[in-house]
Amino acid sequence: MTDITKKVDVLEACTPNNIPPEVFSSTKPLLLKGLVKDWPLVKDGMSSNHRAIETLRSFYSGKAAPVYYGDAETQGRLSYKPDVSALNFEIRRASIEDVLDEILDHINDAAPPVRYIASNIIDIFFPGLSVDNGLSLNGGFFEENPLEKGDPMVGIWIGNKTTSPCHYDAQSNIACCAVGKRKFTLFPPDQIQNLYPGPLDLTPGGQAITMVDFSAPDLEKYPRFEEAMSVGQVAELEAGDAIYIPCMWWHQVEATSEFNVLINYWWNTFPQVNGQAMNVLNHALLSLRDRPSAEKEAWRHIFNYYIFGDAQLAGEHLPEQARGILEKLDDAQARQLRAQLINKLNR
Repeated sequence: MTDITKKVDVLEACTPNNIPPEVFSSTKPLLLKGLVKDWPLVKDGMSSNHRAIETLRSFYSGKAAPVYYGDAETQGRLSYKPDVSALNFEIRRASIEDVLDEILDHINDAAPPVRYIASNIIDIFFPGLSVDNGLSLNGGFFEENPLEKGDPMVGIWIGNKTTSPCHYDAQSNIACCAVGKRKFTLFPPDQIQNLYPGPLDLTPGGQAITMVDFSAPDLEKYPRFEEAMSVGQVAELEAGDAIYIPCMWWHQVEATSEFNVLINYWWNTFPQVNGQAMNVLNHALLSLRDRPSAEKEAWRHIFNYYIFGDAQLAGEHLPEQARGILEKLDDAQARQLRAQLINKLNR
């Protein structure tokens, strides 16, 4: 087992309609104790798994959903086969009602087959459920930092005992433990090399995951993980608790009860027209990574100057009318720059 003892900071007295602004601007994770304890779904789950499942059934739209199917031998860890040639589970579209029945059929098994419904948009699969089981993300912080169009994206995660290995998301996140219990193990973004990410082109959910099995870390094979453990943080969520995870923080999520439901909110306050930063990484892999080391070092200075340093530095010595895209991009400039990039990439 990982030897991580530091606990995520706890914030109490939050409610779904009154989350303090400092939560959204925090650069560290926060455990929001009891944030959603009054949700009807939480109360149903506290009564019994069967009652929570009946509530879900009552809102289910009937649409088939992507479902992760894994063998009991995986012990719920959604990762790779030993030779990393494929994932250790398969994804099939299925009726959520059928999946709920399967979970119930095996709910008392010591090692049940894995059934996991991951990140389905709640209003598509359970329309109306979020009316009384939701958060209000408006006012305060979001008046000064408007959400992207379509955000927040509200997802629902349903399954039995599963582990989503450590990964990062390119959005900020509030994850609400509605039924069952969850354990989160988190690391700051600068720990990437100590977490030994897996392939970029074969991932369980879109982002690279750690190759380290936290339940039995092999420190001979992954020695730098010991350094990651020294700065890791842990949060254990009961039903009704929630956790705020800042954008780009690495996190492993363990659903530790026989039946678990999580509802999460993902958002960006960055204009959608500017595109996703992951596209920059992919382009850099294509265009920069394999260049000579001296050339790459020169490009590091270029990126530090234009991108990672003071955003005003590159244009402050120029007349205002000459700064162009060195100023904060407006919508028209962003669209023009995207069009230029697409045109050049297609040559």
